[in-house]
Amino acid sequence: MTTSYPNTSVEAREEVGNSVCVLSYKSLEIDEIIRSVSDGGAGATAVFIGTTRNSYQGKVVTRLEYQAYSKLAMKTITDIIRTAHQSVTRSTHHPAPAAVPSIISCAVHHRLGTVPVGEPSIVIAVSSPHRKEAFVACEQILEEVKQKAQIWKREYYEGEEEEAEWKANSG
Repeated sequence: MTTSYPNTSVEAREEVGNSVCVLSYKSLEIDEIIRSVSDGGAGATAVFIGTTRNSYQGKVVTRLEYQAYSKLAMKTITDIIRTAHQSVTRSTHHPAPAAVPSIISCAVHHRLGTVPVGEPSIVIAVSSPHRKEAFVACEQILEEVKQKAQIWKREYYEGEEEEAEWKANSG
């Protein structure tokens, strides 16, 4: 099965300060992504791994396929990362000097192309001096990527290969 993709759905990588956004047709290397946000000042690393599940509303899912308008998706995701760095504040039980950031580093990696059942389609890792900020930032980034990024998902069901269903981005 050879699938062709629009020439706008291409691999991309962009760094934003200590953070990174990646769109890739290759399998996502979870341990490598987690290591990429490690830092001696991090007391916490929150990780979200979104995988292709095997069913949806009683139908057997065989795979997902992702396409993106990569240039715009990268701009959107890097803006989301910048916003997280600016908006996630230190929790009140851990006040610190202004020089200590509430988020140290973020990595957002999203698969493009075919993603079989059980494989990750998105991995988000956030390091922070404290757990609360890491969790808050990780969830904020995930929800905004799902709502805003120009990445579209097509779901394939067993016995219905010709009637694969495009899914809208949603929170």
